[in-house]
Amino acid sequence: MPVILRYKGYKIFFFSNEGDPREPLHVHVRNADASAKFWILPQVGVAESYGLNSQELNELAEVIGDNTQLIERAWHEFFG
Repeated sequence: MPVILRYKGYKIFFFSNEGDPREPLHVHVRNADASAKFWILPQVGVAESYGLNSQELNELAEVIGDNTQLIERAWHEFFG
């Protein structure tokens, strides 16, 4: 589970096994009480969430959007 970023107690990461065939570029976000999955392309969007309110999701989407290049680079370096 490569962690790409940490933000306010959240881990932003992807799983080392993202399916077969692999799902499109996305990240998972988790803290002690909640989790979400965000698609990265063509734009950042919530795929699913559990325990997060809309304000938290919007804030996380902004952080992910600000770090899209880092996320894409980490994804491609890990998965080849």
